[in-house]
Amino acid sequence: MKKNQKLPSKEILSQVFLADLHLHSRYSKASSKFMEISYIAKIGKIKGLDLIGTGDFTHPLYLKELKEFLEFDPETELYYFKELPEGPYFMPTAEVSLIFSKGKLTNRRIHLLITAPSLEVVEEINLYFSKLGNLLADGRPTFGISAEKFVLDLLKISEKVLIIPAHAWTPWYSVFGAFSGFDSLEEAFGEATPFIYAIETGLSSDPEMNWRISWLDSITLISNSDAHSPFKIGREATAFFKPISYQNIYQAIKNNHIAFTIEFYPEEGKYHYDGHRGCKVCLSPKETKELRYKCPKCGEPLTIGVLHRVESLADRPENFYPKNKPLSVHLVPLMEILAECFEIKTSSKSLEKIYFQMVSDFGTEFNLLLKEDLLSLEKKLPSKVWEAIKRVREGKVFVKPGYDGEYGIVKIWDTQASEETPYFKQKSLF
Repeated sequence: MKKNQKLPSKEILSQVFLADLHLHSRYSKASSKFMEISYIAKIGKIKGLDLIGTGDFTHPLYLKELKEFLEFDPETELYYFKELPEGPYFMPTAEVSLIFSKGKLTNRRIHLLITAPSLEVVEEINLYFSKLGNLLADGRPTFGISAEKFVLDLLKISEKVLIIPAHAWTPWYSVFGAFSGFDSLEEAFGEATPFIYAIETGLSSDPEMNWRISWLDSITLISNSDAHSPFKIGREATAFFKPISYQNIYQAIKNNHIAFTIEFYPEEGKYHYDGHRGCKVCLSPKETKELRYKCPKCGEPLTIGVLHRVESLADRPENFYPKNKPLSVHLVPLMEILAECFEIKTSSKSLEKIYFQMVSDFGTEFNLLLKEDLLSLEKKLPSKVWEAIKRVREGKVFVKPGYDGEYGIVKIWDTQASEETPYFKQKSLF
């Protein structure tokens, strides 16, 4: 079955800017040494992002670099890398991990994305954070404080701060996680709930999945890359209506008024299905229930994936489409498209060369994937690359779901399938 994906019109594309607000610096664990502000700015420009979150403003050494390399723009209340005054802009952001007891569980684990209106406010925030934990230990610090108190304390520092539950459905470290999360925002944040305006859907979930939960209708659904390496930047992003400014972004998130989101195929996320990686067991929610939540090979408890968790909280039928919701645009990163077309590993230097040459010819990656007219591209691209981009835009891809920390696999051409093999239809999973 074909997904028949709807894309934003040229009119809408002319009215928006693209933002990736969640990524990490080289000071975060498991991050590339190239995740420094100069390289992030250059890759962000190549990708076609207009705004990037700095990530990790909590880390003292990284904050020192942000002050050194970023310039404040009073008109937008955002920052830019001094060597690239034309953009992209930067917004101070960070992710923190909270571990606390509430209700029946003594080990709640929630990750929160924080935005700040200025580096001066960041200084005040970090002073408060320094009393909660060691900021030098990791770019994503861990604090033993309840989510409710944490949010209320931050808002005392600045009312312009945004606190957004990060990758909201991940099993282990999220507000709705199967193993350490809650069944509602009110249960998690208590009196601070009215100040939670958005959630980040994460790589293993997309807006369509979240639409099945009616009590999320008033919550803005945003998407970001959570990148730990340069080429992961922009793999998910959020399109805001212009003008670009901190105040406009704040109001858009608060009032649930965004243009569209750019999504991973959620099946590709490493926690979409249930399973047990050690035994290479990948299961649908239905299969997991039939097996009584135990691995059929070793008998150990299965890791419950995002799809299963969404279904357990859903109060709407599968394939539910609410009116007047922003578009959800599923894309495959250009590097992955080229790797499949030329049969080269994504880590290859020769593939990097092809990528940079192709992007330089068309301006940015998002110009190729989303904005350029297909008829125009057909005259300029190798035929297989053009066909791949066309298929991605139409949603004609094959996907093997990820599970228990193992990424899924997206293929534009399934070499083991014939032309008659149906395309994987994500919503049929529900």
